[in-house]
Amino acid sequence: MEALSLSPDGVYVDVTFGGGGHSRAILSRLGPDGRLFAFDQDADAEANAPTDDPRFIFIRSNFRYLASFLRYHGVRQVDGVLADLGVSSHHFDTPHRGFSFRFDGEADMRMNNRAGRTASEVVNTYTEEQLTRLLHTYGELTNARRAAEAIVRARAERPIRTTAELTAILQPMAGRRDASGYYAQVFQALRIEVNDEMGALSDLLRQALRVIRPGGRLAVITYHSLEDRPVKRFMRTGRIDGRSEEDVYGNRLSPIRPVGRKPIVPTADEVARNPRVRSAKLRVGEIINEEEQ
Repeated sequence: MEALSLSPDGVYVDVTFGGGGHSRAILSRLGPDGRLFAFDQDADAEANAPTDDPRFIFIRSNFRYLASFLRYHGVRQVDGVLADLGVSSHHFDTPHRGFSFRFDGEADMRMNNRAGRTASEVVNTYTEEQLTRLLHTYGELTNARRAAEAIVRARAERPIRTTAELTAILQPMAGRRDASGYYAQVFQALRIEVNDEMGALSDLLRQALRVIRPGGRLAVITYHSLEDRPVKRFMRTGRIDGRSEEDVYGNRLSPIRPVGRKPIVPTADEVARNPRVRSAKLRVGEIINEEEQ
């Protein structure tokens, strides 16, 4: 919470509510005049939301609509935004949601399980070329085409419905030495595609510049390089592509500056307590006044 430099009477947004741990920590540091908005598109997350705290408002929506929902609630600017981009333990540990290859269940993978296409629909309807591209781009597989070919061959015999069916199809490509790592890459690729995670992240970052007041902070926790690269570029330049804007004198202009030279990573003790955070990186940016640019 130190990353947000919390003020007791400030207005903050937790755009990835999940189990509510970050939100509870923020609320514990806010005074009676502080406010916290929390976003989550998963209906299951709403059950974790406090119902008796007037400082708290839960918004069941994708964080890509951040600015619109804040305007709806009469809020133009906030003091800080926190995004924890990791998949929640609830998602990983609930077999019927289909996020983990460790359990057999329907190949769903939707964060919002009431709308949108499922992972099963993706593997059964995408062309071989489309599957190759997403497995290479989002899963960073070196044998993406072989995996796509195997999926297309298997679905010609019968539709792929479950996570166990999918991993069985991919087993010859996964090998024995690091099969779990291979399956994790495939499931990551499908999850990113199903939920348009990279598109949503880009929308969030752009809107953060509009809704965070000068001096306020944006804190983003990433878990893999596909997320971290655009966040790193954005914290330095205020642009997703990382291209710096310059004034007429050639000075770099950016509406945001990184707080700290390097990302914050978990300690050995934190990883021992929760191995799922081992790849986490926290990057923080502070919004700049136009006069400071």
